Amino acid sequence: MFYEEHPFAEFVRILGKGRKGSRGLTQDEAKTAFSMILKDEVSPEQLGAFLMLMRVKEETPEEVAGAVLAVKESLSMPESAPNVDLDWSSYAGKKRQLPWFILSTLTLAENGITVFMHGASGHTNGRVYTKNVLNNLGLEPSTSLEHASKELEKRRFAYLDIEHLSPKLHHIIELRPLLGLRSPVHTIARMVNPFNAPFVMQGIFHPGYQPTHQEAAIILNQPHLAVIKGDGGEIERNPDVECLVQSVHNGEMSDETWPAMFKRRHVKDEEMNPQRLGQLWRGEIEDEYASAAVIGTLAITLKMMGKADNQQDAETIAADMWNNRAKDKYGAAA
Repeated sequence: MFYEEHPFAEFVRILGKGRKGSRGLTQDEAKTAFSMILKDEVSPEQLGAFLMLMRVKEETPEEVAGAVLAVKESLSMPESAPNVDLDWSSYAGKKRQLPWFILSTLTLAENGITVFMHGASGHTNGRVYTKNVLNNLGLEPSTSLEHASKELEKRRFAYLDIEHLSPKLHHIIELRPLLGLRSPVHTIARMVNPFNAPFVMQGIFHPGYQPTHQEAAIILNQPHLAVIKGDGGEIERNPDVECLVQSVHNGEMSDETWPAMFKRRHVKDEEMNPQRLGQLWRGEIEDEYASAAVIGTLAITLKMMGKADNQQDAETIAADMWNNRAKDKYGAAA
């Protein structure tokens, strides 16, 4: 009996033809392949093989760019989408310290910078995710791009989980426990930038992926991007260690190292009580590590956005913003 080859088989074959015969996908091939995935035109077996073959060889900037374009085309953007200044991805979750970076983004929003945050939750046990702690600041996650647009207009900040941003990408991320490995979708999701914000902040856990993000951003004509090996893989400067920031500005790549903010390391937060996020914002508690993480993350962002010429000025402006925040703005749990 003759079986006609499935159209998607071509892409699996390109990636898996052996040490000498295989190659990476071109940008157009990656776009076509991911378009088929997003339209549910591939079988589960094909999807698993494709993702793991790409994972083993590691995704290229061209593959990431092609996939991102496919995702962007699949989104149903609101007709009256607001202008967003900064795209912020939150896909890793935190396990040693609370996600203090959320307070950095709210400080930016309070100072007139519109921040759209998107991320994932629950794919790795033992981590605290943005989606699950927003209520400690009196905030709720958005449930659609339309809902996020209204929140952005209202408070200059919105968080949308990948579950609502792109259900198919969410499904693939949820395969991690089944496959045992992260898939290229973790990189792709971070790059989507659905509102086409001119500035993008990204955090990763594996430093080797930073150049991939930079080069993909150039292919996608992303004007400004900074990617850091943040605490736990999130966009959060760990004040206890040096932080390498790798940026793109109008097609030019650059690297910059920010020094540690403390001489000694802080111990792991054993409680990970998310109520402390709201308490720190409201000034009800003091925490030198948390405040430094907020200010340090703010400083890197401000410099990437051209709000400061050097690290010292960025940290001074960031500290002023944080110290002058409206402490009554984000109340108790919603």
